[in-house]
Amino acid sequence: MLRRNFLSMLAAPWVLRGATMSATVQAGIFPQGWDQFVLGLYGLPKVDDPWRKVQEAGCNLVHVSAKSDEFVQAREHKLRTWVTLESISEEKRAEDEARIRGIVEQFRHDPTLLFWETEDEPAFVWKSRKARVSPEQIIATHDFVRRIDPVHPLYLNHAPVNLVSTLRKYNPGAEIIATDIYPVIPHGIREEYALWPDGRQGDLLNCTISQVGEYAEKMRRVAGPSRAVFMVLQAFAWEDLREKDRDPAMVLYPTRAELKSMAYQSIVHSANGLLFFGLFSVPPTAPLWNDLRSVLSELAGLGPELAAAPQQIRLPIEYRDVGHSLDRGIEWTARPSRKGLVLFTVNADPNPVDARITLPAGFTKCQAVGSGETVEVTHGVVEFTYEPFEAKGLRLT
Repeated sequence: MLRRNFLSMLAAPWVLRGATMSATVQAGIFPQGWDQFVLGLYGLPKVDDPWRKVQEAGCNLVHVSAKSDEFVQAREHKLRTWVTLESISEEKRAEDEARIRGIVEQFRHDPTLLFWETEDEPAFVWKSRKARVSPEQIIATHDFVRRIDPVHPLYLNHAPVNLVSTLRKYNPGAEIIATDIYPVIPHGIREEYALWPDGRQGDLLNCTISQVGEYAEKMRRVAGPSRAVFMVLQAFAWEDLREKDRDPAMVLYPTRAELKSMAYQSIVHSANGLLFFGLFSVPPTAPLWNDLRSVLSELAGLGPELAAAPQQIRLPIEYRDVGHSLDRGIEWTARPSRKGLVLFTVNADPNPVDARITLPAGFTKCQAVGSGETVEVTHGVVEFTYEPFEAKGLRLT
């Protein structure tokens, strides 16, 4: 029997919410009209020839320190960069201004530079309500940098906590707003920096990996329509972050399916870029880099579609009963492609779902992104079983 029938009036909000934050907005934020969807890394993987491996994986952005040799490597591998400046404190104003001025003046003309970063998670102090760095300090630093370099925007990443109203106070200090959410955490993990007593990093009711989409929505509310939103996603195991007494039984990396699910959740909920954090802690024998490389390569192959504005379409979805309740079900966004459309779809539920998707009028062929397999279309309908949190890309022509 049919469990539910979701017509476009219910499904369309996932498209409409992203419609104002397309490449057209990014073109007004980034220098030289750069309008690519951002696929970036906070650090290089621990592999041989990491710069080349990152380029081959499809990344277009890496975090670098203020060192000329790292900018040279980025140029040679056709990668864009960003640099952390920190901020100007009242206690060390002259020293901080001189340090930041020196970095900005040295690298602001480098062709790889995409944006600057001030402080990471300025509103967050573990186990405290007090902000680590005030909005006023972030804004003053932003204004100082923009007086020296009016071309490059500033980026500000927040922890997945605090009220929307609190985080909005920082908005004048950045053109790009982000949050980091790392939900792959083993049950029973010992206390660790940034984790709550229940072993979670996030603080929303949803404790599954589909919370990534909810945090993307939260950051869109923080950022408003005129700022880009990036999502910082997990590319590490929490236990590996400990400096000593690591428990091998607690080392849990995101799987390939989980990495793809978190990426699709971000895309569906209107993120303008993805940054992956934590590779510095991942040993070369771990499977994570190979899994992340696979996901990045697939997304890079969809670069033009990801950079395009979401397409407003009707996409009726019907569900067959599989013995579970239905919560959020299949979430999606549609992007125009050279020969049709690409659907980014993801099951936001912790249970499998059977879905019948009615394609928009005029589309008669469907191909799975990644595998390239042809999907049978019967009278304009495709049918899938989605595993818990499974993401599927569908190319329609």
